[in-house]
Amino acid sequence: MSNRNYRARRMLVALAMLATIVTLDPAGAAAADQAKVPIKDFMYQSTSLTVKSGTTVTWTNNDDEPHTVISDTGAFRSSALDTNETFSYKFDKPGVYPYHCSIHPRMVATIVVE
Repeated sequence: MSNRNYRARRMLVALAMLATIVTLDPAGAAAADQAKVPIKDFMYQSTSLTVKSGTTVTWTNNDDEPHTVISDTGAFRSSALDTNETFSYKFDKPGVYPYHCSIHPRMVATIVVE
C-alpha cells in the first residue's frame, strides 16, 4: 500500500471515529429547536449532528481564520465567516446534509435531520 493510500485510509478511519461524536451547546439543550456547531482548530466541532426537523443550527467561527459552511447538495451556503461570526440554517426536511468549508476542503461534517 502506498504511503498516500495509507494516509488517506487513516484519515477516513479518523473521520469515521469523529462522526460518532455529537456536541451540543449545554445552554441549547433546553431549546430542542436549536443546535450549535462551534468551528475551532480548523474543524467543525460536531462532525455528525442529529437534530429533529424544524431545528435551526448555528455555526460560530472561533478560529482566527475565515471559514465557510457549504452544503454538498446546495441546500445552504454561508459567506466567509470571520472570527466570532455566525451562520444559521433551519432544517425543515428530514435527510442527510453533508457540508464542508470551501476555503479548507478537509473540513467536513454532516447534519442528520430526523
